[in-house]
Amino acid sequence: MIKLLPEKALQLHHELQKIEEWEQEQKDLWFWEKLGRIPFAILDKITPQLIHNLIGKFLDELGSYIQTGGQYLIHEKNVYTQLAKAVNVPVSDLTLQDIASLPISLMNQVSEQLKKSHIDIATVQGATTGIGGVFTLAIDIPALLGLSLKVLQEMAMVHGYPPHEKKERIFIVKCLQFSSADFVGKQSILKDLSSFDEPNMEREVISQIHGWREVFENYRDNYGWKKLFQMIPIIGILFGAWINRSTIEEVAAAGQMLYRKRRILQRLSTIEGY
Repeated sequence: MIKLLPEKALQLHHELQKIEEWEQEQKDLWFWEKLGRIPFAILDKITPQLIHNLIGKFLDELGSYIQTGGQYLIHEKNVYTQLAKAVNVPVSDLTLQDIASLPISLMNQVSEQLKKSHIDIATVQGATTGIGGVFTLAIDIPALLGLSLKVLQEMAMVHGYPPHEKKERIFIVKCLQFSSADFVGKQSILKDLSSFDEPNMEREVISQIHGWREVFENYRDNYGWKKLFQMIPIIGILFGAWINRSTIEEVAAAGQMLYRKRRILQRLSTIEGY
């Protein structure tokens, strides 16, 4: 067991305040994000059937991920290696229980490294699949889903949560929803997740997820609109790089902040019955 000095409540409250400021900033959607919220009835008329089919498959795979993890469960070695390096211990000596007790500042450091790495990967991936326009979207959409779920699972691990458990898969999907929801949707998700670890609340969130197709209508609208731009051959390189980069940046930030908040609230509850 790694021995570390416990964090003080004041430090945790300071970190919590920064997260709450970030949550408030989510109301200021950028122009392209607002454009992505146009009603699906309008979007449906201008979106090719190919994109509808691909995003329908995308949603089916999310449903499979919630239930079993499917093909998207990650190998944990990379995260363990980075965390072990950060605390200067052998990888074999590090357990998930140890990770859960690490200082928030160290979790922040490693999560930033992981976020940057995945943003870079997404940028290259989007540019590459943008070369062929509509013909390479069939490769890009499942690849982007896989990268989104991978970075969120890594954020779970960095904060000491087991990503292979169904409970964490549900939390991860809520983070994915949060990244593309409008401000009202974000506030609803924050309310759900603020008490996620209470037994009754977990059942309520699971019940909500059973209607995941309806829950993801907003995600579909936003995502489908962005992918329209990537269909233009050659120009799609620029759009693809930007779309994938911004998507993973938003997804990673959501997972980073929401998992950090969850860990901080649990520690404050232990210290002062918060």
